[in-house]
Amino acid sequence: MPRTASLLALASIVALSSPSFADGEKDNHPENVRQIPRAGIEVPADREAALRSGLTSLQQKIGRLNQAKDSLTKDLLPDVMIFERAVRCALDYDEFFSPKDIDKADQLIVEGNSRADQLLSGQAHWPNQSGLVVRGYISRIDHTVQPYGLVMPETYAFNHSVPTRCDLWFHGRGETLSEVNFLWDRMKNPGRYTPDHTIVLHPYGRYSNAFKFAGEVDVLEALEDAQRRYRIDEDRISVRGFSMGGAACWQFAVHYPDRWFAANPGAGFSETPQFLKFFQKETLNPTPWEKALWNLYDCDKYAVNLTYCPTVAYSGENDIQKQAADVMETALKEHQIRLRHVIGAKMGHRIDDVSMEIVEAGMDSLAKRGRVTDVTEVKLQTHTLKYNRMHWLTVDALQEHWQPSHVSAEIHQYPFSVRNSNYETDSGSSVGPGPDVMTILTTNVCGVSISFDAGTCPVDVQLAGINLHEVGKKAGQRITVPGPESDGSWRFRLRKKDNGTWTAASDPTAGLRKSHNLQGPIDDAFMNSFVFVRPTGKAANDAAGKWVAAELDRAIVHWRRHFRGDARVVNDTEVTDELIQSSNLILWGDPASNSIIARVADRLPIKWTDKQVSVGDRTFNSADHAPILIYPNPLNPKRYVVVNSSFTFREFAYLNNARQVPMLPDWAVVDLRTPPGNVWPGKVVAADFFDEQWQLKTK
Repeated sequence: MPRTASLLALASIVALSSPSFADGEKDNHPENVRQIPRAGIEVPADREAALRSGLTSLQQKIGRLNQAKDSLTKDLLPDVMIFERAVRCALDYDEFFSPKDIDKADQLIVEGNSRADQLLSGQAHWPNQSGLVVRGYISRIDHTVQPYGLVMPETYAFNHSVPTRCDLWFHGRGETLSEVNFLWDRMKNPGRYTPDHTIVLHPYGRYSNAFKFAGEVDVLEALEDAQRRYRIDEDRISVRGFSMGGAACWQFAVHYPDRWFAANPGAGFSETPQFLKFFQKETLNPTPWEKALWNLYDCDKYAVNLTYCPTVAYSGENDIQKQAADVMETALKEHQIRLRHVIGAKMGHRIDDVSMEIVEAGMDSLAKRGRVTDVTEVKLQTHTLKYNRMHWLTVDALQEHWQPSHVSAEIHQYPFSVRNSNYETDSGSSVGPGPDVMTILTTNVCGVSISFDAGTCPVDVQLAGINLHEVGKKAGQRITVPGPESDGSWRFRLRKKDNGTWTAASDPTAGLRKSHNLQGPIDDAFMNSFVFVRPTGKAANDAAGKWVAAELDRAIVHWRRHFRGDARVVNDTEVTDELIQSSNLILWGDPASNSIIARVADRLPIKWTDKQVSVGDRTFNSADHAPILIYPNPLNPKRYVVVNSSFTFREFAYLNNARQVPMLPDWAVVDLRTPPGNVWPGKVVAADFFDEQWQLKTK
């Protein structure tokens, strides 16, 4: 759609696309939490029967397609399955929120059956369709089919297209945004922005979680699927969004800054504590671990990373959510970065035509240049190894998680070649030891890797000197590492030893140590393939057995309700070597009731018998206490085991997306005499992080 048409359409769609808001101070009472999503309307019997009949027909066709042996059919089958899942879940889980939703489901059944018929006849048309297209992929997290929407430009040539710009657009909060409503909207509404010659990708994000956790993975998986199906220019991908989508945009901009040519956040929130006090008028009293874990998604703590992601922020002048950009503007000033902040005059929670033109002009200009990749200086700010990469630099190990961590690396350019440990002047005379070709400064970092692919290394050296300087110390340390290889690639690793000195290393994280995607906290286990492991034996204590059963049932229900998937559940007696290798095991029960817990119990830092739970020198009676923890699986240290927990935020957090952050660290002990509630799984009497070697911290 040309931009002029998009501008004219904006006024008519803004009411439809504006997100729903939390209820302000009424949603500040954890003892009285409304259900999200709310219960749906009653579906008339005749309408339900018709939908069930259409579903049966579609399911039979999907069954036939599942038997197909050709790769094209298997590849396109998720594009059919998204319609079946959307309507089935709405029926099974009471998620028709208005009579119009039932009408939408009728049409989705028609479309699903049409696609199935096309695929059965070998004549699928939608892969070459321009305009609005919905597609699906199978998620690695829980093996469910997940949808995403596309706006394919008329200029895209499907048979011989040149690489095309792609804008990711993150939707706003929508408490009734079922799969039915998402698919319908993506089939009917092009959205706020449709730049010329641009693919716009609308991820579902697994409902309304601000694209965090499984919602974050959904974005990356949907983009990966779209890149596989279409010729997307990897140097011209941007992230954009408004309201809750603006919050998502800030998050993706600071966590993955080197992947985008630009970011365009509008409104939303950019961190948790200030926003909840300002917008929600909430009185906060966080535990120490909660406060630490805000650093997972608090974007102001990662502000310097925007050095590598050009950002055009938008806010309405009178919008309370302007606070998000104001916070980031303040954080960026500390790093001498001026935020480009377009402010809509007298605007509330919407964008005006004038501001939209300004934003689009900026994004178009940035798209012409594309993502900058040939950088000779990088800076990375993080609090966790979950987000540990910037261009050619990777942080492999931290001294302590959830503390401010910084690393900067600068390549020095010289008008001469370095030969071994001496350098030559233009006249050819040797003048002593060669200069350092790179300087690395670190804070709270004890392992880094440098990696340039073939032909990308910007230095010409045989033996390279690295000056590694820890911030706060008077002197740095010089390390000699091998220079680039003959193909122009350059890779080396540095590790800080226990005595405080740095050395070149083949593996900077040897042994059991927190590392990327194996760093916790508990919620991290649900950002990759996982399976719930149900106990089949009898618990040693009745209270623990009843609590485990109730929490497992709740976990299954809430995984679908909040993250729109189906948790895979197996009995402990059914755990195979393949599952151990491929998935994080979420173990429910105790050593007496769950045979997998029994297998690994003696290799976990927290000990659990029928008499007591032991955490270092602290003990708790097993009759009324149970542990929760995450740990590298002793049966496969490349995966996690989690004991007795799903994702750790509960119903109270559903009311405001800024609350949706981890509520528990790496381990906790729960007093079962206090019933689970809308915030905690019981009374948490002890909790903390494991240290960097995955052991209990010593006081």
